[in-house]
Amino acid sequence: MDRRKALKYMGQALGYYVATPTLIGMVQSCKNDKASEWTPDFLTPDEGEALTKLVDIILPKTDTPSASEVQVHLFIDKFIDQVMEKEQQDFVKMSMGQFLEKALKDSGKEKAGDLTSGDLEPVLSEALKVTKEDDVKNFEAIEQYHEAIAEGKEPLLDDGISRFAFANNLRGLTIWGYKISEYVGEEVLAYLPIPAEYIPCEDAQKLTGSMAWSL
Repeated sequence: MDRRKALKYMGQALGYYVATPTLIGMVQSCKNDKASEWTPDFLTPDEGEALTKLVDIILPKTDTPSASEVQVHLFIDKFIDQVMEKEQQDFVKMSMGQFLEKALKDSGKEKAGDLTSGDLEPVLSEALKVTKEDDVKNFEAIEQYHEAIAEGKEPLLDDGISRFAFANNLRGLTIWGYKISEYVGEEVLAYLPIPAEYIPCEDAQKLTGSMAWSL
């Protein structure tokens, strides 16, 4: 299987092909939006509430802000709406629907917006708890699903693999969105907007405190 080909349908791979001005525009737009008054562009309000809780399960508040505090959920919604192609958007809708359906069934609740972090965390953990062998099989199934769509055939994908696809995609987008947020770029990672002296060989602890560069 061509894993790189399969990954083109996953959010974390899509980011590498997005022009920098597009990303800057989306991040700036998220910064200007008030999270408390947020209405999703692509997701439904209930899906948006679930997404907000999910990104904080992936990156909770510690000595740094949680994912939602730097508006990663807004970024993900805008990324899906403005960058993903129709086929990819449909895949997100389908896989997220399978994920939330499982959480609703297990919790006995009727609306995704009513799901708590306690309802969502077990489903997320189960979806991501796969062996290396299962990981390969899952991507093969995802690739076959998209190939069936391209050939005009009826696409089939196991519910568990659909939940894996959503969870894996969401994890990648959450980490990526967090790393490119303004706060993390300037306050958490090593930040030097105007490059100065070039030092090719030096201890990372001495140069940046072992932190990665944000730029």
